Amino acid sequence: MKKGEIYETVIDEVRFPDLGYGTVDGETVVIKNTVPGQKVRFMITKKRNGNYRGMLLSVLERSVLETREPLCSNHPDCGGCTFQTMGYEHQKKMKAGSVLRILAPVFEKAGISRSRLENELFEGITDAGREYPYRNKMEYSFGDRTKGGELTLGLHRKNSNFDILPCTDCALVHEDFNRIVNCVQEYCRDHHLDYYHRRTHEGFLRNLLVRRGEKTGEILIAVVTSSQSDHSFDDLAEQLLELNLQGRITGILHMICDSLSDAVKSEETRVLYGRDHIYDELLGLRYRIGPFSFFQTNTLGAEVLYGIVREYIGDIKDAVVFDLYSGTGTIAQILSASAAKVTGIEIVEEAVLAARENAKTNDIGNCEFLCGDVFKVLNEIEEHPDFIILDPPRDGIHPKAIGNIIDYGAERIVYVSCKPTSLARDLEIFLENGYEVRKIKCVDMFPETVHVETVCLLTHKG
Repeated sequence: MKKGEIYETVIDEVRFPDLGYGTVDGETVVIKNTVPGQKVRFMITKKRNGNYRGMLLSVLERSVLETREPLCSNHPDCGGCTFQTMGYEHQKKMKAGSVLRILAPVFEKAGISRSRLENELFEGITDAGREYPYRNKMEYSFGDRTKGGELTLGLHRKNSNFDILPCTDCALVHEDFNRIVNCVQEYCRDHHLDYYHRRTHEGFLRNLLVRRGEKTGEILIAVVTSSQSDHSFDDLAEQLLELNLQGRITGILHMICDSLSDAVKSEETRVLYGRDHIYDELLGLRYRIGPFSFFQTNTLGAEVLYGIVREYIGDIKDAVVFDLYSGTGTIAQILSASAAKVTGIEIVEEAVLAARENAKTNDIGNCEFLCGDVFKVLNEIEEHPDFIILDPPRDGIHPKAIGNIIDYGAERIVYVSCKPTSLARDLEIFLENGYEVRKIKCVDMFPETVHVETVCLLTHKG
């Protein structure tokens, strides 16, 4: 097979994160954005690690697992909700199987059989309270659906850096999001505003950021533009405030950014209405959330996830707990009611400031939040933890930091992972250095998508 050639195959299985495996003339082909059992047409793009990679062109026959019609008009072009046509129980089973497949070699190397892993240590996968809608934050892009076409506000088409799909019926978000997107899109079309072109770095409209409190219904809206126009959005703010929404708009912002990066950020923020943040609640605690604050995008799912963390860490009365990679301090504050002290360490300064502010809001006095790289901060502080919570970014724990963590000899460690391949790599190190795994559970925080969270309890053999 050669690059550019077109073939057909049936997807035998899908492995994390969304790699569909099929065969052509005895050769393995890996194709993203597919469902087990689909017959697909694809084009060869390259060969890697002995396998051919293909780009999905079309689905010729649906899988028997696809028992539902698409939830939105953009499926399958969007690619964000690859599995939305599958029955939900099949989705969860597939994700749990992917995690076990990744972890099994690590446990087998440590002398733990696949059978024991599946039947004794693995506690299955749980849903996160609601299949959809569940997202409390969205970042949309301005562009056009086809080159030279009408201004469009929405999400990128899969496999494209430029084509934007309109996003007015997304099933993962509350209907308020879709109404807001439609209003902003129509306003910008009516005022003939141009969008920022990624190649030429010319144009005005860049992004729309929307956050909505699951428990409070508070809504924050931010239009992100370049500085290449002095357009006022005051009349847009008035139109947004007149929308018939179930939630309540508490802030409308105009953020200006001239960075060449595609990341959504602000170099100047103008408050058009209200305040620059919302409040939401999680497990009885109240949190202030700004445009870029880290807060789990599935609030109900976060309650399930953190409930498992609290269960796994067990009795921490009068104990010192380290919450490493603590973000805005959500887990730390949840555990503070039982512990003597909780210390959170996080490298993002804005998240640390938010954590401190949230602790004040919730009248929590035994939480300390330190800003810096986990590896460096652990070298600087003298206090030793009794228990440790780990919730690292997708790439897992920094190799230098994991040694420091192991040296503490903490009785129990709870590891929260959003990427099972990173978890597998780190667990291998823990298993080689005095720890054993007692429990593992998956949480389907992001139904319809490829993502899954995994919680793991480790105890020190000593």
